[in-house]
Amino acid sequence: MAAPLYQTVIDRIVAQISSGELLPGSMLPSEMQIAADTGVSQGTARKSLMVLEQLGIVKREQGRGTFVTARTPDNALFNFFRLREPDGTMIRPELMSEVVTTRDATGEERKVLEDAPARVYEIRRLRSLKGAPSVLETAVVSANRFAGLDLRAPLPNTLYVLYQQNYGCIILRADESITAVEADPETAKALNLKPGAPILCIDRVAFDIMGRAVECRRSLCRTEGLIYQVSLT
Repeated sequence: MAAPLYQTVIDRIVAQISSGELLPGSMLPSEMQIAADTGVSQGTARKSLMVLEQLGIVKREQGRGTFVTARTPDNALFNFFRLREPDGTMIRPELMSEVVTTRDATGEERKVLEDAPARVYEIRRLRSLKGAPSVLETAVVSANRFAGLDLRAPLPNTLYVLYQQNYGCIILRADESITAVEADPETAKALNLKPGAPILCIDRVAFDIMGRAVECRRSLCRTEGLIYQVSLT
């Protein structure tokens, strides 16, 4: 069954963003120009932009035009860091330490990450919340896709902004699984807990605008006085 016309327009725009032809923050052509370039009606072009806006790939500004979504530190944190005060107030995590290493990918990482990389960068970070060490985070990305990432250390607090600005990789969504576990001795020491203390283990796979898995991340979190907040629709 052939894809609807608006989907072919969406695929074209997404491919242009992914290739770097359309950069984050840049303005898209008008609906009329998109229609002319793709051979569809202006109504079809409009529907394509509406869907792209719903997906968070573009942002439409009245009287100005349509722009490729630019990930900022604040919206990246708001969208992807879900530990909150009990009343829902966002807490800004602060970076305490960071180690970036290059290593062979595990079998699971080769299976999950989009280009089945032989080598990966492992970004290991300790973050504080309200002055206390609270999150031990390990992010893994392809050494091919993010070439030279180790040379950029120290990395910014929000990795997804780095991925977008330096590698043209816009993180659109993430799948997470959350498990209650006991802190092993290494994690307990980092988070200033007793071994065996209960913590949250959050495993995440992050996807770019083409639906490719580009990052695996595990966050081990102490959560006294905090909640993990999501909105379900």
